[in-house]
Amino acid sequence: MYSHLLVTVAYDEGHDAVPSLEIARALAEPGAQITLIHVMEPAPVFALSYLPEGWREEMRSAIETDLTEIAQGFDQAAVVVVEGNAAQEILDFANLQGVDCIVIASHRPGSQGLILGSTASKVVARAQCAVHVARRG
Repeated sequence: MYSHLLVTVAYDEGHDAVPSLEIARALAEPGAQITLIHVMEPAPVFALSYLPEGWREEMRSAIETDLTEIAQGFDQAAVVVVEGNAAQEILDFANLQGVDCIVIASHRPGSQGLILGSTASKVVARAQCAVHVARRG
């Protein structure tokens, strides 16, 4: 059982946070802190001129709203939205906040034969705490 779990939530095609949330609930000790994290990766430079002004703030706000709704299903939950490289931001947050278990989804099945996505692979290889990988549908 863990006292502070970091649950990664992705908003890519076919994302489903339910398996990760169920795993976190099962692994959490009574009174555990659950932190839901989403990392917004930088948009490609070539795409910036095609995006409307304020798009990043709107996206961040929508993600925070969604994560806050999800967090209501836990007794002690926090929501974090950060920007940068997904794997590095997840690892940095876990280290700085004393997380004792990271729950992260695996790569989508059938995606070029990968067992884990690149973010999950990096987190598993470099985390200084336990990592539980939730299989995606």
